[in-house]
Amino acid sequence: MILVTGATGIVGRGVVKLLLEAGEEVTAVTRSPQAAGLPEGAKAVSRTTDLAGVDAILIAPRAVGESTGELLAAAVAQGVKRAVLLSAITVEYGGGYERFAAAFKDAEKAVRESGLEWTFLRCADFAANNLAWAPQIRAAGAVRGAYGDAATSSIHERDVAEVAVRALLDPAHARRAYALTGPESLSQHDKVRLIGEALGTELTFTEVAPEQVRAAMLAQGVPEDVPDRMLGYLATCAERPGPSTDTVERVLGRPALTYARWAADHASDFGVRS
Repeated sequence: MILVTGATGIVGRGVVKLLLEAGEEVTAVTRSPQAAGLPEGAKAVSRTTDLAGVDAILIAPRAVGESTGELLAAAVAQGVKRAVLLSAITVEYGGGYERFAAAFKDAEKAVRESGLEWTFLRCADFAANNLAWAPQIRAAGAVRGAYGDAATSSIHERDVAEVAVRALLDPAHARRAYALTGPESLSQHDKVRLIGEALGTELTFTEVAPEQVRAAMLAQGVPEDVPDRMLGYLATCAERPGPSTDTVERVLGRPALTYARWAADHASDFGVRS
């Protein structure tokens, strides 16, 4: 059995789906089990320290929060073998506000010292972060954003989910820290253009002050730390591009999915194709 925390998150939901397709038993931890909308076959719970029969756990630090230590202690006591941690590429390469990287470093340290076999997935910025542009694109066919020239190799959430499943099921990935990125470095201008191509229309990107972007995100109800995470990292990548690695291809045996593929997969989130 596999325990997935953050099961309704952008990566967790994909992990649950892939594990079920592989014939695994899945316990999915989510704040609202009744409204989770998880695939049939997943056992949705709001909280668990009953890990009897669990072989491996996926830990999403932002979902688990201060309960990470409690979860790890319960896992060790009840015979769990492996822990796969969703971490951040800033742990290895730097960038953004140090306090966010420090939190991931602390989570890695806790998992490493727990005694469980561990795998760290140090993810680049998720392409899915750009879903924050959807209201603007639907309303005006344009994006107003900061740091338009900031270049990152954003990763498709499907690639992270597939690597996570490999690490959860195969002990050969133990004691590995994987730096996961998309296959190409793209500016925000490039990303808006590719979303437009997926929609069959031309979109524009207009540079505005970071403070305006932050205020707009907060007005949408986004948690306060999210714009700080995104804008802090973009500020760094405006000075030097974020890293690109071939790790996804080495682990999965196929190239990482492109941003264009991500945009096509999420076209319905941004608008109707022409």
